[in-house]
Amino acid sequence: MPLGDPVLDLSHRKFKLLPSRVYDLIHLEKLYVCGNKVRTLSNSISQLHGLRTLALDFNKLEDVPLGICELTNLTCLYLGSNRLMSLPPELKNLQHLRCLWVESNYIQRFPQELYELPNLKSLQIGDNRLKTLPSDLWRMESLRGLWLYGNRFQTFPKVLLRMEYLEVLDLDRNKISEFPSLKRIKSLQLFSYDHNPVDGPPKVGEDVFVVGEGAEEFMQIREARKERLREKAEDEAEEEAEDFFFPITPKTQLFFILRKSITIMFSITKVQLQLITEPEINNLIKVCLPPVLASLIITGPKSAVKH
Repeated sequence: MPLGDPVLDLSHRKFKLLPSRVYDLIHLEKLYVCGNKVRTLSNSISQLHGLRTLALDFNKLEDVPLGICELTNLTCLYLGSNRLMSLPPELKNLQHLRCLWVESNYIQRFPQELYELPNLKSLQIGDNRLKTLPSDLWRMESLRGLWLYGNRFQTFPKVLLRMEYLEVLDLDRNKISEFPSLKRIKSLQLFSYDHNPVDGPPKVGEDVFVVGEGAEEFMQIREARKERLREKAEDEAEEEAEDFFFPITPKTQLFFILRKSITIMFSITKVQLQLITEPEINNLIKVCLPPVLASLIITGPKSAVKH
């Protein structure tokens, strides 16, 4: 690695321990140690104060090394495919953490220590052993993506309905036989429910992308309905335009431009607009425009030149 390089990739080297000289590389910002046989890390890891990304996926960690919890500048921490059963309370020290992946471990209880991470936006905790979620999970207001696939949920965790800022929710490969309407999750953009014992998606917002049994047909029907509504709106707009027939003059063209303002200002109905007379158009133009411009429109350009 070149001297001063901020990125070090030691993945797939069959390491059981991290080489001691790595702990002296205080300039490191990203360290990848994936796919080794690491069981623990020296507390000297805490010397790497500038570290922002640490990837320890596919190792043999049974506990999160406490030295990691002193890396207060970390924004991304990847601990997937290890042997973790829980997360330490000290994890709350990582106040800048935005992305935490702990998928494919042995976690049975949702780690409420994560409540103390105000910037956490992405949480991968799929392929664990969760059966329930805490009722106050809604406190994680910064969370935007939550991956809960491959756990042991048999019913939909109702607390998720209170997480209105969630954009991505993945509940694939659980045993949920019924989903409530998810329209309360106002920010939801993607919902995945594949490989659950249901025949189709739940009710979701009009723009939510869904993945699972019956999702493709559901979205096709939804898009067809949207297209019909668009066509109907266009037809109504054309019909409204056809309802108004005036001789096409500069004055009447301006009248059409001002029509929306006129109807608002004077509470004139559509029917009344159709019956409006030439003098009345002149009066409305005088009210809506500066005097010189109004005179130009009403009397015509030749008259304006004489002035």
